[in-house]
Amino acid sequence: MPNNYKWNIKPFPEKEAIQKLSDVINTNPVVSAILIQRGITTYDEAKAFFRPSLERLHNPMLMKNMGKAVELLQSAIKNKQKILIYGDYDVDGTTSVALFVKYLKQYYANVAYYIPDRYQEGYGVSLKGVEWAAEEKVSLIISLDCGISGFEPIARAKALGMQFIVCDHHTPDSVLPVADAILNPKQKDCDYPFKELSGCGVGFKLLQALAQAMLWPQDNLFKLLDLVAVSIAADIVPVTGENRILAYWGMKQLNTAPSIGLAALLKVAGLAPPLSISNVVFGLAPRINASGRIEHASLAVELLIAENEDEATRMATSLNEKNLIRRETQEQITKEALAMVENSEELKNRKSTVLFKADWHKGVIGIVASKCVDTYYKPTIILTESNGILTGSARSVSGFNVFNAIAKTKSYISQFGGHKYAAGLSLSKDNLELFSNAFEKEVAATILPEQEQPTFQIDSRITLDLINYKFLNVVNQMEPFGPGNMQPLFVAYNVLVQKALLLKEKHIKLNVTQNGAVFDSIGFNMPEFYTNDLAGKAIDIVFQVTENNFRGIKSIQLMLKDIKFTA
Repeated sequence: MPNNYKWNIKPFPEKEAIQKLSDVINTNPVVSAILIQRGITTYDEAKAFFRPSLERLHNPMLMKNMGKAVELLQSAIKNKQKILIYGDYDVDGTTSVALFVKYLKQYYANVAYYIPDRYQEGYGVSLKGVEWAAEEKVSLIISLDCGISGFEPIARAKALGMQFIVCDHHTPDSVLPVADAILNPKQKDCDYPFKELSGCGVGFKLLQALAQAMLWPQDNLFKLLDLVAVSIAADIVPVTGENRILAYWGMKQLNTAPSIGLAALLKVAGLAPPLSISNVVFGLAPRINASGRIEHASLAVELLIAENEDEATRMATSLNEKNLIRRETQEQITKEALAMVENSEELKNRKSTVLFKADWHKGVIGIVASKCVDTYYKPTIILTESNGILTGSARSVSGFNVFNAIAKTKSYISQFGGHKYAAGLSLSKDNLELFSNAFEKEVAATILPEQEQPTFQIDSRITLDLINYKFLNVVNQMEPFGPGNMQPLFVAYNVLVQKALLLKEKHIKLNVTQNGAVFDSIGFNMPEFYTNDLAGKAIDIVFQVTENNFRGIKSIQLMLKDIKFTA
């Protein structure tokens, strides 16, 4: 059966505003309307949007505690002390570590890095990592993409005589760890203008401030923005404001002169320029993540900091193989999770989904949670057992803050952290039922009816005769796309199907016409919409405008997202 997506068309701006912007930037009224919806109303705003400039990056010294952090780093360098870069095991964490190590080692050699073992140590700063740092005679630890909830390990590091800088972007609690400096734009009383940096982005700002203080060339830092772009894409942070500038220049670097490690990974993934944020999310990120999911994430860091092409190729191939194992494992667990829901009327009737199985692979439960959300569209938590403790990953639906919902149940859990749409947690097995019921109660009490149905947020209604290459070129200049700046989504009503095909039993291909314009369109994994008598029928379509390149022949193609049959 066709899915049950709601179509929500964004309000169209005032005609006068559309005309005014169209006149000054010389573009189609539909494109102007989309830009206005995204807060772009003047020539200067349009210029800043279409031509992101590194000169518009915020002064890193505006971030709370930045001066103190830079002083600590300068002192460690001046006194030739050992610096440890400590990062999480996901893409944001490993790119953060690689960025810091690659840049710092150009000027200072006494630098080491540490990534915790997902299975032995769990998320964030660990006591084991701190003890290792003490044995290695480390004087300064810098945590990246973690640390904001590392109370005990950071206190231990301080007790052992080490200094500690936290660089994190996760939501802080009202109480903070006893670090010497905490950099997190989300912390209270931080006046930094942009709050949505990735973990790697926060690390970049510290390096930017250090480069300014040490009079090191920032160009050498900007050459590493491909790593920052990968973190922004993989961590699904908004591609707006400062993130848009970092992602724009990072993707430019990735497309023209990527690091040796990323170039090797692109090759094994079968990816070639022009690359988009989507290519990073679905092509690079799973392979980088596979290292920490299947074994240890240090392999990903070693690849990202590699200087030898042959070594990089060997490591990229190994990551690719681990990703295949990850995919098989994930698919099997997803089948088991979906079967649990299908076989339980109680689970089907709940507003949330909480599932547990002791032997599920800890490295893929976050992906499984996402797959369950795709199927049942409910806030979902998938739990497994690790070292006698239940460990879980939460994923949410559009608009619903799963982090806040988990926070309301914290009397039943031992640790949690994360964002609005994704979080991690741990609890004792004895509390599983109590937690599950408390989470369900909280979700049922706070989720809104419109958050319970998947929705396409459509930018504009359009007729097909308005689509041409000039239109497509302007839309393409709106890249990089991502949260806060999604690829424009259009709806066209009463479009006539001239020809219909079903490819490989799962992809629908339609030739459609309206007002004299004719386009090929493709809907991947949409076999439910195909019928033998589709040709000659009128349909309504939701789609993106893309370019198809088949054997060197380029043409505009509509990427179908949903179809409704007109009466």
